[in-house]
Amino acid sequence: MNEIIAFLSENWYVIVVVLILLFGIYYTITNKEKVKEWLKWAVTTVEKELGTKTGQLKLRKVYDMFIERFPVFSKLVPFNIFSTWVDLALEWMKEQINKNEAIKTFTENN
Repeated sequence: MNEIIAFLSENWYVIVVVLILLFGIYYTITNKEKVKEWLKWAVTTVEKELGTKTGQLKLRKVYDMFIERFPVFSKLVPFNIFSTWVDLALEWMKEQINKNEAIKTFTENN
């Protein structure tokens, strides 16, 4: 028992770092899916607002919304990964526009 207490007291900083890393991994995994679902709404809203042929502006707008909505998580996700998630959300949106007249009308109604 004394060995365990001695180990913990000598290496407390390692334990704290490991706990922080584990929390960071858990936080990333749980928020990743939440962000991907939120992006479906964000790209649809920005599509309605800015229309077609404004790809880079829409990406910038969605990224700014992401930073505002998920300030901590946005610091953990590199922009290239975020951009890939946006591309996936755009594919979803295009499928929905083709399948659902209400979504098509929503995005075209500036």
